[in-house]
Amino acid sequence: MRSLQKELERRRQQHLYRRRRTTSGVQGPELLVDGRPKLLFCSNDYLGLAGHPEVVAALHKGADTYGVGSGAAHLISGHSYAHHALEEELADFTGRARALLFSTGYMANQGAVTALLGKGDSIYQDRLNHASLIDAGILSRASFKRFPHADMDALQRQLVGHRQGEAMVVSDGVFSMDGDLAPLDTMSALCQEHTAWLMVDDAHGFGVLGKSGAGTLEHFNLDTQCVPLLMGTLGKALGTFGAFVAGSEELIETLIQCSRSYVYTTALPPAVAEATRASLRLVKSESWRRERLGQLIDRFRTAVTQMGLPLMDSPTPIQPILAGTSEQALAWSGRLEQQGILVSAIRPPTVPEGGARLRITLSAAHSDGHLDRLLEALAGLKCDCPE
Repeated sequence: MRSLQKELERRRQQHLYRRRRTTSGVQGPELLVDGRPKLLFCSNDYLGLAGHPEVVAALHKGADTYGVGSGAAHLISGHSYAHHALEEELADFTGRARALLFSTGYMANQGAVTALLGKGDSIYQDRLNHASLIDAGILSRASFKRFPHADMDALQRQLVGHRQGEAMVVSDGVFSMDGDLAPLDTMSALCQEHTAWLMVDDAHGFGVLGKSGAGTLEHFNLDTQCVPLLMGTLGKALGTFGAFVAGSEELIETLIQCSRSYVYTTALPPAVAEATRASLRLVKSESWRRERLGQLIDRFRTAVTQMGLPLMDSPTPIQPILAGTSEQALAWSGRLEQQGILVSAIRPPTVPEGGARLRITLSAAHSDGHLDRLLEALAGLKCDCPE
């Protein structure tokens, strides 16, 4: 036990220690955090749907209809009409034959990769992929290769060297800490050239990007032939909980049979599925939310660039300001919190060494006044810009 204490102390000294906060109130830009009112710019509720009255009402109605829990795994007796209807609606929205619900994005990524790959196969991943994709690759026992971030020349060289077994390329659609988009058009062409699967984790693009909000694949106009495996989460832009994998009939049936994280876990509560159906309807019908989000992003980027702060290049609601050191990121975050604004300080190992940052996230629910407060506070930061 003394070794655990030593490691915890090391984290504190290196400014890497993490602590939980306790929030109160309906999810939105303003919450009580540890009992004090805060303005949040650190939530993934990009469209402001987590506390939407129609979504909340659908959850209540779903609980009245189905109760609280699903009671069992999908393959036992836990697969309700609500789950089935949501899967069909997600498949239709993403332009795929079928979709399969998972309890979390982490489980969806692990379930898909490990069901399709094994010893003798190869998996290729962007170096900045989400931890769940990295872990999925390791658990698959396939030969695991990583390429420098968005470096398609490096990926091509790796694919040329593939000799046997299945090959799969896996990438985030929108990178969660940088906010930039993967070059999926080029990646898709390479995969088709080298007969490799392409799987995209679109957790941070689904609901936000594309004309209809269908995500990064819609943004690049890529269909199921270009990207056979699509993973999306429901707890970010859609404001609820859970995840899905969408693709062909054969893919989904294979996952139902072979995905351990699907087979051996209790199904998502049906009431949550009903809430997500309501949220998906709002994504389809209220395009103004994406338009509003785009306006906020443009205004934020213009103002912060003029301030001279080291803003990373991102067209999405994820807007990182590079601090460099963990100590600097914590100091900036602390100064903002003193002014009632909560922004996360992201530090290694979540980001590479030297890449500590403020991860600012914008939501369609933020008002112009909210953004004014943030910009005023950012203007007061003493910028020790990294070289």
